[in-house]
Amino acid sequence: MSENPRDEIGKTSDTELVRRLLIENYGYAPELVYEIRGRYHKVYAWKPCPLEIRGPDRNGVYFGRIESDGIRLSIEGSFLVGPKATKNVVELDDERARLYLAGESVEIDDKNLHGWVVVKWRSYYIGSAKAKAGRLINYVPKERRLRLEDPAKA
Repeated sequence: MSENPRDEIGKTSDTELVRRLLIENYGYAPELVYEIRGRYHKVYAWKPCPLEIRGPDRNGVYFGRIESDGIRLSIEGSFLVGPKATKNVVELDDERARLYLAGESVEIDDKNLHGWVVVKWRSYYIGSAKAKAGRLINYVPKERRLRLEDPAKA
């Protein structure tokens, strides 16, 4: 196996590569078909269906992205992987979850955790982040962030 998973794209099946990365990083991989598309190595996932549907010539929901150091899950990807993940899940309290969903990086207690993690708040899986030096580096897209009201203006 190469240090950079991107080097393996095209050398093995997309589904096989994505499943292996998910199991290595989160301890679980949903039984789905995975396809890696485009120069940004975006991962799309779907479940095969015998019903023939005419429409877009691309299948799947945006599931995540192959990064140079693993797989970063989308919000939907973390929702699918999170409930059965056995490792690299970080649970946030209410205040940290609010800041995270607003697009801010947040402090975590585990200073030794590093790499891609699933972010959980209560019973919800709310996305993924990169853990580094006691912080979760935020990857919530701008268009999906919460807009926090400034209490001083209220």
